[in-house]
Amino acid sequence: MPEREITLCEDETFHHQICLVAMEPVSNFLILEEYAAKRDAPTWNAAVSDALKPFSITVTQCVSDMATALVSHAESYLGVHHSPDLFHVQQDVSKATSVPLARQTEKAEKALQSAEESYQQSAQQIQEFERNWPHSLKQLNHEQELQSKLPALEEARDNAQREFETVQARQHRARDARKSIGQDYHPYDLKTGASVTASDAQEKLNRHFDTLYKVASEAGLKPSSIARLAKAKRVLPCMIATLVFFWQLMASRIATLKYPSEIIDAWKNQLVAGYYLGVAAGRSSDSKERKRLQELSSSLLAQARDGPLSQLKEEDRVYLEEQAKSAAELFQRSSSCVEGRNGQLSLRHHGLRRITRRKLQVLGVLHNYVIERSDGSTAASRFFGQEHRALFPWLVEHMPLPSRPRRRRKAS
Repeated sequence: MPEREITLCEDETFHHQICLVAMEPVSNFLILEEYAAKRDAPTWNAAVSDALKPFSITVTQCVSDMATALVSHAESYLGVHHSPDLFHVQQDVSKATSVPLARQTEKAEKALQSAEESYQQSAQQIQEFERNWPHSLKQLNHEQELQSKLPALEEARDNAQREFETVQARQHRARDARKSIGQDYHPYDLKTGASVTASDAQEKLNRHFDTLYKVASEAGLKPSSIARLAKAKRVLPCMIATLVFFWQLMASRIATLKYPSEIIDAWKNQLVAGYYLGVAAGRSSDSKERKRLQELSSSLLAQARDGPLSQLKEEDRVYLEEQAKSAAELFQRSSSCVEGRNGQLSLRHHGLRRITRRKLQVLGVLHNYVIERSDGSTAASRFFGQEHRALFPWLVEHMPLPSRPRRRRKAS
């Protein structure tokens, strides 16, 4: 295995005891998955140190939630940058705003329906009296009574309509701001492919949080919701630091590329951007957005390959392509790979009621060496950069044959 620099995604899950999980996010290779008595920083330090010994790798950053032990493990023991998990930020924002604003919208909608029904019912009664008892004294008295109520009912309906539109617009503003936090937390703009500096991203993210605070104030949300928003915003400096760290890594990569400035510009702004947008397209859940990102990625890659890079030798173009692919994978903002693995383990634990250490090791081997992606690669082949032997034929060759069954005794 050639020496590599990797990112490590870390998290804990809980079965009958604590399970520490660490994974390399690009290949999804499980580096650590074992039970431990604690989940403090010394426990993580010892477990990760033992897990990394067999590999020729250097950890450059860790991605996890903002747990104190994991932050201390990354910054104090490994001495690397800690990148916060965006999912937990979005989760706190969602818990702070989504449910209370949805309840307000639902309440306003029910009030509007009630006001509309009251108005329509009174108007319908007037029509029925005019149709069934024309020119009668009873009809005239009742019609006058209903006519006197209609302006108030109409005003109540209009007020309910305005209240519903206000509350609904407020809910949409919060939803758009919450989505924009994820859309603007990228080193390359998802709309244009242009580079995004840390200061630009900070300005946008601050604006989204200001919108959320304003919505919370207008809606009169509880102090617990405001506290959740404050908790999410406290992670913002770490998010900006991650963007700064990415561009520092990019600068160190660029310093090793001994090519003219126009080649470097095309590599950074077109080739790396194209590969990054291609990765973002694969993670998008919306089909239209995924198609748009794929088209933008292909356009940027074509501009780089048909432009300055076309003047280089084939070996130089291949080298720059490889460097661009690895550079696009430097920015890691989520530990979703570990979260997904924890979910699988939880489902197995739910069915088995207990996962032994031996079964946990077997599940890790199956994850790394058996489960394949659509291209036929396993996590191990992606991590080591080379193919490996098929697991089950190897087991058949090395495992002893089972003993012969006991002979059935004849009945006396």
